[in-house]
Amino acid sequence: MMNMPPITKHLIIINLLCYLAKIVAVRYGIDLDGILGLHFFLASDFHFYQLFTYMFMHANLQHIFFNMFALWMFGRVMESYWGGRRFLIYYIVCGVGAGLVQEISQCGAYWWQGLDTFEMVRTNSGLIPMGEFLNYWTTVGASGAVYGILLAFGMMFPEERMFIFPLPMPIRAKFFVVGYAAIELLMALGSSGDGVAHFAHLGGMIFGFLLIRYWRRNGGGGSYYRSHDSVMSKVKRWFSKVKNGTTSYRKSKMKVSKGGRSDDYNYNARKKAESEEIDRILEKVKRNGYQCLTEDEKRKLFDASRR
Repeated sequence: MMNMPPITKHLIIINLLCYLAKIVAVRYGIDLDGILGLHFFLASDFHFYQLFTYMFMHANLQHIFFNMFALWMFGRVMESYWGGRRFLIYYIVCGVGAGLVQEISQCGAYWWQGLDTFEMVRTNSGLIPMGEFLNYWTTVGASGAVYGILLAFGMMFPEERMFIFPLPMPIRAKFFVVGYAAIELLMALGSSGDGVAHFAHLGGMIFGFLLIRYWRRNGGGGSYYRSHDSVMSKVKRWFSKVKNGTTSYRKSKMKVSKGGRSDDYNYNARKKAESEEIDRILEKVKRNGYQCLTEDEKRKLFDASRR
C-alpha cells in the first residue's frame, strides 16, 4: 500500500471504508445501498448523485474483493503511465458512463416487458405496488470503472502477456480484453438473471474507449495534457530521426571541421550522455507519470524535443 500510486490507493481505501460503513449502518437499520446505490431513473428513490456514489458501494465481501483486486492490479499500472489526474478523470468517467448504460438497459427492459401497464407486481413475498418494485432495481459496485481500466490496459499495452488461471499459457492483453468484452456481451444478451449488471460492465468499457480515442485525437482535452503529449510526441519524433540518421546537427559540422578526432570523440561522448539522460527521464515518465518530473528534467525533455 505504501508503494501504490496515491489515487489508486485512496480509491481502494474509500471503497473499503464505504463497505465498512454499510455493515455498521445495517445494525442501526440504515440501508446505505438504498441511499447511495443507483436506482432506476423512474423509481421514487432515484437521485442524480447516485450516478457517482453507486460505484463506491458493494453488495458483499466477494464483490468488493475482486473489484479492489483488479483495481490494484491494473489501476496502479495505468496511474503510473497516465499520472494521477488523468487516471482519476478516466475512472470517474467510466464509472458514471457505466451507470448511464445500466439505466438505458433497465429502461429497455421496463418497456420491453410492458411494466408500464401494471400497477402491481407479484413477487415471492406477494403483490407489491409497481413503485415499490422499481425501487428494488438498484445497482452498486465499481465494476464499470474497473472494466474501463481493464480496457485501458489492453489498449495501452496490447502485446503485454498475462497469465490467466486456468489457461496453461500466457495471453496477450488485447486478446484478454476482447474476450472479456465478448463474454460480458453474451451474458448481457442472454438475460441470465444472475443479478450482475453486465451492461454496466460494457458501459464502462465503451466510455473508456471513447475517452481514450478523444484524448488521442485532442492531446488529452486540456492544456496540461496537450503540452505533455506535445512534448512527448516531439521527443519520439526526434529519437526516430536520430535512429534513422535524418537528424541534422547544426553544431556538429563546426565541431568536425575544427577539432578533428578529439573533438569528434568529445562530441559523441556528450551526445551519448545526453541520450542516456533522456532515456532515464522517459523511463521515469513511463513509471510515475509526467507530473513526477523536476523542473530541470522537464526542461531537458523540452529542449530535446525542439532539436
